[in-house]
Amino acid sequence: MTTNAYPLLQNVNAPSDLRTLSRSDLKALSDELRAYVLKSVSQTGGHLSSNLGTVELTVALHAVFNTPHDRIVWDVGHQTYPHKILTGRRDRMSTLRQLDGISGFPLRTESEHDAFGAGHSSTSISAALGMAMAAKRKGENRRAIAVIGDGAMTAGMAFEAMNNAGVLDGNLLVILNDNDMSISPPVGALNRYLAQLMSGQFYATARNVGKNVLSKVPPLLELAKRLEQHAKGMVVPATLFENFGFNYIGPIDGHDLDSLIPTLENIRSLEGPQFLHVVTKKGKGYKRAEADPITYHGPGKFDPVVGIVKSTVPAKPTFTQVFGDWLCDMAAKDERLVGITPAMREGSGMVAFEKRFPQRYYDVGIAEQHAVTFAAGLACEGVKPVVAIYSTFLQRAYDQLIHDVALQNLPMVFALDRAGLVGADGATHAGAYDIAFVRCIPNISMATPSDERECRQLLTTAYEQNHPVCVRYPRGAGVGVEVLNDLSSLPFGKGEVRRESAAPRHGEGRQAQPRIAILAFGTLLYPALQAGEALNATVANMRWAKPLDKALVHELAAQHDVLVTVEDGCISGGAGAAVSEALAAAGITLPVLHLGLPDRFIEHGDPVKLMALQGLDATGIEQSIRQHFLAPKP
Repeated sequence: MTTNAYPLLQNVNAPSDLRTLSRSDLKALSDELRAYVLKSVSQTGGHLSSNLGTVELTVALHAVFNTPHDRIVWDVGHQTYPHKILTGRRDRMSTLRQLDGISGFPLRTESEHDAFGAGHSSTSISAALGMAMAAKRKGENRRAIAVIGDGAMTAGMAFEAMNNAGVLDGNLLVILNDNDMSISPPVGALNRYLAQLMSGQFYATARNVGKNVLSKVPPLLELAKRLEQHAKGMVVPATLFENFGFNYIGPIDGHDLDSLIPTLENIRSLEGPQFLHVVTKKGKGYKRAEADPITYHGPGKFDPVVGIVKSTVPAKPTFTQVFGDWLCDMAAKDERLVGITPAMREGSGMVAFEKRFPQRYYDVGIAEQHAVTFAAGLACEGVKPVVAIYSTFLQRAYDQLIHDVALQNLPMVFALDRAGLVGADGATHAGAYDIAFVRCIPNISMATPSDERECRQLLTTAYEQNHPVCVRYPRGAGVGVEVLNDLSSLPFGKGEVRRESAAPRHGEGRQAQPRIAILAFGTLLYPALQAGEALNATVANMRWAKPLDKALVHELAAQHDVLVTVEDGCISGGAGAAVSEALAAAGITLPVLHLGLPDRFIEHGDPVKLMALQGLDATGIEQSIRQHFLAPKP
């Protein structure tokens, strides 16, 4: 850290250091903190707009409350960089989201100041309420604070917690950080309600004009005040939140420490559930991020002076782009198709679809459960829904997947983006479990395309089925194969052999080593092919985790001495387990090696390095097979 650039921040190593500073020093510290966040993120990549918007709020919270004794629970967590910097991790920001570095989200094992881990939205109020009630049960004088954004506030779980909090009477403070901008533009009636209130010049102007006129007639002014208090309940957020049992305060400027600090100090002395509404601006203090908070939501490395510069070199299409193009093409062919996303328009590649087919595009907000059941309702009426959702977010709608979709065997497609390891976002965002949790549900199929071309073809195959089908694909680009522009499909439930072993079959001569077949699921086909070349092994592109191509499995088992399954999902209950189950059901006894993600959470880091550490690159696959079945390579 350059001491001249951050004279105050360099001396803040814990929140207690903030409490020795004057109000004017805290304002200067906020400026330094904002500059440090911008510099750090520009050098490492990460979440920017959201963190620039929470600087003063973070400073005020740590200055007023006795953290970590008082608990702060950050919703989602991608706005916690200022919090991390002020809680002893300033000098580790250069390692942000890197292997063995600090996480981009709150992590209980990382700091005592991270009261609750989070990577998914709308959990903060429930967790903070639990902490508040634990303090009450133990007779401890501590506060629990939930900081939640307006986008996350639209989720059902947030309102379930609010409903419960109003009757439990714990010392809970919910802070609504209203910046009118989630990752994708916020949607829904609540967001419109809040936006109208914040821009409600009619109410404010009428109120002021009325006061000016009636001030000359005191009895009428007193009557007007009483009427205002009655009418206020119909137009301001107090109605909504106070009916849950909260004492509503606000809205106040979330960038004004002269408003924030006294308000928080007053709230600190209040008993029971409190609700503070603060208004902030994403990207605050950095003009480019203020103007385009979505682009600067999660940038890679960039020069803050120049801003994000789009590369002029044509990049390989990502799987997300392949999906987005397919969705538009299929929608043009079939007017029954509708696209649904739970607040991930950009991340799921649906921007072009929304522009071309606005009447067939549904962003339901951060509400994964609702997204799935809403799609099920559409499917019941002959509409063909395609739900674009991250693998890790589908977990949140598992009950709906079983009861509302599978049990009724409704024809719909789930496009599961971010399958496998996602790298810098870490364990909370890893799509490690989709094969396992889908495979055990009746009626649902799971396709695992190996590259961009197959992804498009298998999406078409999935769309053609009369039952629910998931198509999983990873973040980023594939190997760069040419993507066909047609809407051709592939055989349902069938794999293919991509490489034949040249080793002699049983009874055709003496074998120096066992005949090996590698059964690859998804994009790990390509490292498996490299390992197959080195080992002279057969390599099959299985394509489907469910239904498994049992005929191909039986054929490979009959012609080989050992089988190896490879997948970028959890081994427990995964595609490899399906192979072993099929062999056992057929009474086939054969050594099988399962390669995939281990039974532990894998944290953040470069995805290529992470895959290598799990032994899922070409070298790792080859070494694992040699170790289990072959003599060591000389």
